[in-house]
Amino acid sequence: MRMSWPCVTCPNRKLGFCGALLKSSEETQSEQQPNWQHYRSARPGEQIIVRNQAAEDVFVLCDGWAFRFFQLSNGRRQILNFLLPGDLFSTATVFEERPNFSAQALTEARLSGFSRSEVQARCVADLRMIRALAKLSVAEIYMADELVIALGQRSAEERVAYLFLHLMQRIAARSVIREQRYHLPLRQQHIADAVGLTPVHVSRVIGHFRDQGIIELSSGVLQVFNLEKLRRIGSLD
Repeated sequence: MRMSWPCVTCPNRKLGFCGALLKSSEETQSEQQPNWQHYRSARPGEQIIVRNQAAEDVFVLCDGWAFRFFQLSNGRRQILNFLLPGDLFSTATVFEERPNFSAQALTEARLSGFSRSEVQARCVADLRMIRALAKLSVAEIYMADELVIALGQRSAEERVAYLFLHLMQRIAARSVIREQRYHLPLRQQHIADAVGLTPVHVSRVIGHFRDQGIIELSSGVLQVFNLEKLRRIGSLD
């Protein structure tokens, strides 16, 4: 009896890109790992994608956290978004072999790489793939638009609160949340690079939120005590 491949038991297998891609694979290969897919691990801080460097694979994050970023010539870094299990690194990588961003593992991570040529062939053959990619592309555009608004028009407190709310919503879509406790393995430098502040400023904002009884961020766990107030500060609505 042959063993099924890890995607069969993945809790995020039905999300977006994987859901469409693996349905197509299952119909032709049962529950066996396709030969155009492979897995790899990444250590915390390990570079996964290098900007403008050609890559043959389209990556999905299976486990752990990672982030996409743009490194400026002066050494400053803008984090574009954080990647959670089940996330396609970017819809652009399906069509472009040289991404315009870099990506790095935030924690111990496990990745699934799919051959770009095979993914493109399945897009041509299966309308579900096109629909899934279109939906993900729209979500990426909305997220990018919100980030521009947050960085361009919002105060430091509003930016940090927005980031927490954004990540909380995504985490809750994947996990059962109890007592408003969220696994959030971010250091102040990561938060600063995501919202355009310095780590010192981020520390002040988080300290202010703690003093106001809104949140506590400690040892990789975000505890929310006053969700309504956090939403008043960080919501874009």
